[in-house]
Amino acid sequence: MNGRTREEASGLTLLGGKQTVYRSDYAPEVLETFPNKHPDNDYFVKFNCPEFTSLCPITGQPDFAAVYISYVPGERMVESKSLKLYLYSFRNHGDFHEDCMNTIMKDLIRLMDPKYIEVWGKFTPRGGISIDPYCNYGKPGTRWEAVAWDRLSHHDLCLETVDNR
Repeated sequence: MNGRTREEASGLTLLGGKQTVYRSDYAPEVLETFPNKHPDNDYFVKFNCPEFTSLCPITGQPDFAAVYISYVPGERMVESKSLKLYLYSFRNHGDFHEDCMNTIMKDLIRLMDPKYIEVWGKFTPRGGISIDPYCNYGKPGTRWEAVAWDRLSHHDLCLETVDNR
């Protein structure tokens, strides 16, 4: 069977909604999930979010980033429109770059209990320096716990060409 059944999609309230509400501050409650039709397969889902914004908690100035979220789903998956609205809710949220990325990761872990997840923010420079926080998680007691440590301990060992900032 192709696609989602009405029953599978019945808990989704944002997808296809005509009256989208854009929250003006941090709103994890907008996140929604749907059943993974292939929970026995290990596969990555990657979201590329090139227009993430938040506010510096000290100066109130905007911070801009491309955020990359990759995960190996378990039983549930995050619905993309709810993720967009959730990420938008950081627009007026004041937190440091590292805190934003860890908050996103922890909210998604609570939401869908993935086998593995990583969140990487590539922030544009302010004051002549860019900050690129990376965080990850592998489900304890599974092979993904070791994958998380391996990816973290080898993360960013090769210098990248920075040509987009």
